[in-house]
Amino acid sequence: MFDYLRQDPQGFLMFMLYRAPAVLLALTFHEVAHGYVALRSGDPTAQMLGRLSLNPLKHLDPIGTLSMFIMGFGWAKPVPVNPNNFRRGSRDDLLVSLAGVTTNMILFIVSTLLAIIVGLFMYEPQALKALGGMAFFLDFDAQGFTLQLFPEYSGVVAPVLKTPWLLHVQRFLLHFSMINLGLCLFNLLPIPPLDGFHVVNDLLLKGRLQLSGQVFRFAQLALIVLMFSTNIMGRIVSAGMDAVQSVVLGGLLKVFGV
Repeated sequence: MFDYLRQDPQGFLMFMLYRAPAVLLALTFHEVAHGYVALRSGDPTAQMLGRLSLNPLKHLDPIGTLSMFIMGFGWAKPVPVNPNNFRRGSRDDLLVSLAGVTTNMILFIVSTLLAIIVGLFMYEPQALKALGGMAFFLDFDAQGFTLQLFPEYSGVVAPVLKTPWLLHVQRFLLHFSMINLGLCLFNLLPIPPLDGFHVVNDLLLKGRLQLSGQVFRFAQLALIVLMFSTNIMGRIVSAGMDAVQSVVLGGLLKVFGV
């Protein structure tokens, strides 16, 4: 991303006009889902602190948000939760932990579905037939997906569009689907302080592993160093994204016959 900004500042800014809303919405819905499920489970902490808000500024973590823009996965500022208020202990903790990633998965599926519907009105039928179907435009690894995602390739994509203005809608949907899936899978990694750690602790360890705030902060620092100094996390999340999207997109395209 930094190379992109240096080499093509205007293209980068146009790219971010689509990516920024996708990142902010995905992070916001993720955290509000945590807080809402916590409230329904008996813990009003997030509500009392004003975190059941759709204002993205209340949820953004500087490093986690930067990671979302650069890598396509990251985290928001965790919603404060007091497990002592839960009515059903570890069961409620599990539900709260799964709320954010479940919301992102639903948003990924919905945005993929909408991208297919938009594509039915957007792409020339002859182009779909010649290029092997809509997967050429919607699969994360396909050339058509990349050409649509970056505004500087608008001229390349234009000949296959029968409704050109829908490209703006489609770009947002492609960013939104990719960001939500990346956020979901990254947060499912069983590493503190990510949601996946709580899920593993609640399901497999029955909540027996209790870590202090200091340990969580140290683990988060180690995670940040690992993310920005190696490509390990990127490879793991990218592989998961490819696998999940292949199943979801393939199933939806069969339903629509495209």
